[in-house]
Amino acid sequence: MGEVKAGFTLKTARERKGLKQVEAAKAIGISVETLGNYERGKSYPDIPVLRKIEEVYGIPYEQLIFLPMDYDKTVNII
Repeated sequence: MGEVKAGFTLKTARERKGLKQVEAAKAIGISVETLGNYERGKSYPDIPVLRKIEEVYGIPYEQLIFLPMDYDKTVNII
């Protein structure tokens, strides 16, 4: 069995730091709209932005969970 690591979605990671979306976006250096797209899995950050997210949220990339593009379509499938 592989080791299971705890992970956090971008939204959970941000909330754990007590940051509002607007505060986090400013600290990372991106727009609130861009951060919202990352949190919803509509787009993904490039490496420099990822490094900034790691720094601001205090969580390594390996512990961040990026939602798939079709996440909203698969959540409620029974």
